[in-house]
Amino acid sequence: MFRGVNNVSLDAKGRLALPTRYRDLVEERCAGQLIVTIDTEERCLLIYPIQDWEALEKDLARLPSFNKAARRVQRLLVGHATDVELDMNGRLLVPPPLRQFASLDKKAVLIGQGRKFELWGEETWQVRRDQWLEEDVLDGGNLPDDLMSISL
Repeated sequence: MFRGVNNVSLDAKGRLALPTRYRDLVEERCAGQLIVTIDTEERCLLIYPIQDWEALEKDLARLPSFNKAARRVQRLLVGHATDVELDMNGRLLVPPPLRQFASLDKKAVLIGQGRKFELWGEETWQVRRDQWLEEDVLDGGNLPDDLMSISL
């Protein structure tokens, strides 16, 4: 499981050094084979181990092709999905179109989300995080019933 917030840097070529604490797990789970794609709701990237992506991709392929919302998600997620591989130094190359989508430059934030990572531009992450913390979601918000039963 990937968890935690990590400040990371991208070099001039767009390479991101995966934090050391994740490298062995990524090598073990997927031999360094990852998929990077866009998020359909936020200006960030999603990074999946290949086998987790393939399972998601199968689910996406089963969506009805005549449903406009389903086609939109398929086009965005699968259409932007890019194979990347950790190099010998534990780095992965984030392709230019994906860096542009997420407004990534030198400073970024990598967030473990269980079976995947999110990659955010540092400034975008800070703004969105602060907005979420200010929202009154927990007091009468739109939380699913399942989440309401969890004690934090």
